[in-house]
Amino acid sequence: MAVHEIRIDPAKTLTDEPGTGHNRWHPGIPPVVRCAPGDEVVMETRDAFDGQIGPSSTAEAVASASLDVVHPLTGPVYVEGAQPGDLLEVEILEIVPDTFGFTVQAPGFGFLRDEFPDPFIVHWDIADGWATSADLPGVRIPGAPFMGTIGLSPGHDALRRITEREQASLDAGGFVLPPSAAGAVPSDPEIAATALRTVPPREQGGNVDIKQLTAGTRLFLPVDTPGGLFSAGDAHFAQGDSETCGTAIEMRSTLRVRFTVHEGEAREKGITDPRFSRTDYWVAPEFAAPRRFFATTGMSVARDGGGVVAEDLTLAARNALLNMIDHLGERGWSRQQAYALCSVAVDLKISQLVDVPSFLVSAFLPLDIFTD
Repeated sequence: MAVHEIRIDPAKTLTDEPGTGHNRWHPGIPPVVRCAPGDEVVMETRDAFDGQIGPSSTAEAVASASLDVVHPLTGPVYVEGAQPGDLLEVEILEIVPDTFGFTVQAPGFGFLRDEFPDPFIVHWDIADGWATSADLPGVRIPGAPFMGTIGLSPGHDALRRITEREQASLDAGGFVLPPSAAGAVPSDPEIAATALRTVPPREQGGNVDIKQLTAGTRLFLPVDTPGGLFSAGDAHFAQGDSETCGTAIEMRSTLRVRFTVHEGEAREKGITDPRFSRTDYWVAPEFAAPRRFFATTGMSVARDGGGVVAEDLTLAARNALLNMIDHLGERGWSRQQAYALCSVAVDLKISQLVDVPSFLVSAFLPLDIFTD
């Protein structure tokens, strides 16, 4: 077994060190390293904002941050033997966190962006498996590090298909970031003009934000281009299911992975989306299913009681989250503090989808995060 490494200079942005990674998805991006199945690959990763946010950053810095450089990914890694139609198994062996993290609310981004138009920041100190912050006194968040963005490159046909469908969504009024050369790495015009942004998840993974992808989890991705072209970044120290304000506890990290190629399995089984599994708790059981919690609910009913929006899961989730923010306000937190707490610790769960016309979502707040 060989060990391959991709090291970065944390004092440099990806633009300053483009040989270590990329911030767009495109099959034409050349690999940084090549490995054989069974080899280990160690990858140092930048934070999601590529160094724009630091320990001394203010809310004004958040407001002026460029989203063009989100997310800087380390890679690609070319896995020998991986071919379209195969299933690539990514064994996540270790994720070493940094000592600093941040949670921000960027204007125009996040699930409740219409309710929270102003910038906000929480600075986190990470030590001994916990994150604490003077910006949220009396709170201690247990760590469960994972990669928010992890995946493979789409092939050329998929690149064209995804671009067309996302453009159609944009034309219909959806919130979509289309291809843009501004801030793109690599800056090669032939790639930058057509490469996909890293914001959404797609068939080969990407910005999945699955908090169960901690060390010990195996991620299975359908291969769509020779070598798979694996990349990762956007590490999170902790996150609530749904990452509602748009960021978790964001940080730099060191990722260690190992690959297995399952020849033809994606094609034979019709696997077109990521899958993942593990054989032990992904985090200590008392945090995976909190022993003490407070929960709010939301239904697909207008918040003023004006009427049911039949089978609208988005509205139900919004209502559950807004009710939790109201509850945290009753405990003395500002609305922006409450929104940040929801993003890093509150789990949104679908309670029912069958009792039409109203869906119901529950928001679970673990009470053991409070030290007071």
